Amino acid sequence: MRRLAALVFLLGIAPALAQNGPFGSGLFEVFEKADCRACHNPDGVASPTRLHFPALGAAPERVDAFGRSLVTLIDRVNPDASLLLNKPTNRIPHAGGARIAPGSDDEAILRGWITTLTRLSGVELESALKYREEEAAGDGHDVPKPEFRRLTHSQYNHTVRDLLGEQTAPANRFPPDDFVDGFRNQYESQSLSPLLIEAYSAAAERLAANAFRGGDTHGLIPCNEATAVCRARFVREFGLKAFRRPLEPSEQRRFQELMAGEEDLIQGAQLVLEVMLQSTSFLFRLEDSFDPRWIPYAAASALSYAIWDTTPDVELLAAAARGDLQTPEGVAATTRRMLDSPRAKESLSEFVSQWLRFDRILQASKDRRRYPQFTREMAVAMTEEARLFVNDLVWGDRNFMDVFTADYGYPNGELAPIYSVPAPANEFDRTVFPAGSERAGLLGQALFLAITAKPDDSAPTARGLFVREQFLCQHVPEPPAGVNTNLPPITEAKPQTNRDRMSEHVTNPSCATCHKLIDPIGFGLERFDAIGARRETFQLQFVAPRPAGGDGEREVKTVDLDIDPAGYVAGLPASEFTSPSQLGAVLAKSEQCQECVVKQYFRYAFGRMETLGDRPMIGRVGDAFRNSGFRFRELIVALMRERASLDRGEATHVASNHQAR
Repeated sequence: MRRLAALVFLLGIAPALAQNGPFGSGLFEVFEKADCRACHNPDGVASPTRLHFPALGAAPERVDAFGRSLVTLIDRVNPDASLLLNKPTNRIPHAGGARIAPGSDDEAILRGWITTLTRLSGVELESALKYREEEAAGDGHDVPKPEFRRLTHSQYNHTVRDLLGEQTAPANRFPPDDFVDGFRNQYESQSLSPLLIEAYSAAAERLAANAFRGGDTHGLIPCNEATAVCRARFVREFGLKAFRRPLEPSEQRRFQELMAGEEDLIQGAQLVLEVMLQSTSFLFRLEDSFDPRWIPYAAASALSYAIWDTTPDVELLAAAARGDLQTPEGVAATTRRMLDSPRAKESLSEFVSQWLRFDRILQASKDRRRYPQFTREMAVAMTEEARLFVNDLVWGDRNFMDVFTADYGYPNGELAPIYSVPAPANEFDRTVFPAGSERAGLLGQALFLAITAKPDDSAPTARGLFVREQFLCQHVPEPPAGVNTNLPPITEAKPQTNRDRMSEHVTNPSCATCHKLIDPIGFGLERFDAIGARRETFQLQFVAPRPAGGDGEREVKTVDLDIDPAGYVAGLPASEFTSPSQLGAVLAKSEQCQECVVKQYFRYAFGRMETLGDRPMIGRVGDAFRNSGFRFRELIVALMRERASLDRGEATHVASNHQAR
């Protein structure tokens, strides 16, 4: 079929062929074979472009509508000048290289479709253009809304602390939560394994015993008579706090009967507490509800765990009961109150620790011969510096995009030598980076530079990948199966810099497409080593073999090579840079990076990746963030308000259906 397409195109009858077959059975297959979708999707490295493929499994009519919408990428007067032709064939420089070979059968199919698009007019043309408007508005795309989400280990620890005064962080001993899509709280990964169920059971027994050790020292029982009235009150009041909603009558009755089985009031309360802490109503938090009665409590729970990382307090539950959370205005006002609580700072620190992957540095090891100063204490100091830095921007109501451009950090005595600054008078004092250091923001801090490095050296690919994924919200496809990812070994006879060794990435077609998008970012950060210290040359050390029968120290030969720090971010205009400070300036002014900040907090707060249906919401939150001068608190308020608007619309629909039944 493709050879026939080429033939008829050469004979000048390609338009007729293109009109006879739908886009989905022609050019779309060519694009799929060329793997264009991997980059041209809302989260791909080509997401800033106008070419976004429909979701996998999209209906045929949607695929054909997408095909017609490509009319915006053609030159109707001079089809040979069309972007749709010249980008995938690399006649116009294309970051992904040549995806369709010039002169091939596939190009003939492409040219045939372009000719078809030049003939669109009237209603057909209007319909083709409307597709893009509908996509931008999220029309036709569902927004997933999980009804329940399991408490993360961090949320579990904070919840039992606030419920019971428990300070031992019991969830730290549970099987660890996995990172999925950059965070540990994504609901798709929150299954209950047998090991975790067993851990919950053991923890509930231990927590219940601790709560009443020495009597009711935490004041959990609101009365001291072993009467039915007292038992009912305890079950009702503690159940509201533990389940984050009023108990159903059947639940109230069952727990009262369980408590009445013990003559001693405290023993009965301990038993109820132990059972409640193993209930799915405690372990899974209400995120949405088909029962209109619980919708305000679902809103309270969603707010509390997003902003505080813990259970709703008495005032928030009371606000739910009063109906204060049933309007976007009420949610916005409540959000502002909550942001003034110290618990909001604790929750933000949890977001930052996951977004910036503190876990990686806390688990990292560095070559002790090359980096003897790297210790566990230094790793912890790196995370503390980043936490203080971000907290100051958020709670000081500063421009959050300074996270990439600020000319200062918060080193302690461990980190000061890395930055070539004197140890601060007080640990983690704000310290301006030295002139000429070329450091700025997170990109210039030791945390980022160390977690994106190998044990013995920097890692340009890892640094570029982190920037793409964490700061631009772009997904880079996995390397092809079976591809050899090992670089040529360094030898004394042929010493090479990382840039030289990684030239294989751009000469090997199976590697080049992705590595052209990530390696150049890392090359621009090569003046900084595996723990973030600045270096003027790329230093290699070669240890001579030990002589036979010898027991002395082996000779170490050092070779210094010049560093070429030129880098760029493919896909971002005017993005050339040679240092963290210059890269930070590129990112801070990039709309894609600004939107990524919104997306990252969305993923953390909602526990899932954004979808096509979320585009309008994220756009509105992004506008509010930008209009506020990039105040992160305003981002949080706008996102909670938008969620309330969405929930309110669905709540009204659910309530009317419930009443109709």
